Amino acid sequence: MSQGASYAAAGVDIEAGDRAVELMKEWVAKATRPEVVGGLGGFAGLFDATALTSYRRPLLATSTDGIGTKVAIAQKLGKHDTIGFDLVGMVVDDLVVCGAEPLFMTDYICTGKVVPETIAQIVKGIAEACVEAGTALVGGETAEHPGLLEPDEYDVAGAATGVVEADEVLGAERVRAGDVVVAMASSGLHSNGYSLVRHVFFDRAKWTLDRVVPELGTTLGEVLLTPTRVYAKHCLELIQELNGADELNHRGEKALHAMSHITGGGFAANLARVIPDELSVRIDRSTWTPAPVFGLVGLLGDVALPELEKTLNMGAGMVAVLDPSSADAAIQALAARDIPAWVCGEVTATPGGTVTLEGTYAK
Repeated sequence: MSQGASYAAAGVDIEAGDRAVELMKEWVAKATRPEVVGGLGGFAGLFDATALTSYRRPLLATSTDGIGTKVAIAQKLGKHDTIGFDLVGMVVDDLVVCGAEPLFMTDYICTGKVVPETIAQIVKGIAEACVEAGTALVGGETAEHPGLLEPDEYDVAGAATGVVEADEVLGAERVRAGDVVVAMASSGLHSNGYSLVRHVFFDRAKWTLDRVVPELGTTLGEVLLTPTRVYAKHCLELIQELNGADELNHRGEKALHAMSHITGGGFAANLARVIPDELSVRIDRSTWTPAPVFGLVGLLGDVALPELEKTLNMGAGMVAVLDPSSADAAIQALAARDIPAWVCGEVTATPGGTVTLEGTYAK
């Protein structure tokens, strides 16, 4: 008599999933806020919204994203505790550009086979990044997909919710001719363009992750796995410093007008999303030197500069558009938070809503 079918025989190990939850609990407990109600294990994460009653007109902001093919690097290296910063950065830094404070986040991990220790390491990174962003990790889901993913394959996604006062939303309507653009340094490639990066280094150049690259000062794998810089908390503090209740510029307006998260699409396309049609922006490449990894992608892949710039962040992961009188204060405030920043361009009265990169990157 044949043995009956079972979930385990089909490739799904419920006990492994339970073990993963137990291992991740200590990390999730660190990524909390006073508003979180209950703990891990419920059907939904609970967040006390009483604090929103202090807002005049609270707007909820939401964002969702994944890590992309950078997870393939983590899988090859067997190092899973840093990609959480890539996930959290991609999500919460999309919220902060409108001025929203990220309140809470949930994650979703799907894998070919649940290895509790691997899942716990992924969640550890997510939780640590949530702590850095000042947001709570209120829940998540781990799914086993045998037959769709190989046993050692996984993908990760997440979503977050934030809040901002309606009359304090940053965006294109605040931008003025004469504003300057302040760029904030990225930690490296962040989490965009990895399909191109992997094609160049692995398919074209035939490099391996353990290759020591003199230009990089370390192995290729270490550079490719460098975690995304999480800007959210630092940007919120910058907004508070420049746009606080009593802070007005010479025009009687708030100084910080817009922000842009430089992700897929590159510098120009992302900044253009917060520039009104009646204005344009000129960016001076000579104001910064991209990290060597960007040049290597271009050189080894014979990637034209326009293609490179619309795929990678080129060393600037976040930008702020603000009144020129506040530029020095912004740069100093960011430097105090260990984020190198510099004036890289200006807003002009030229119609079109375009962003143009001019000149040559500094050597």
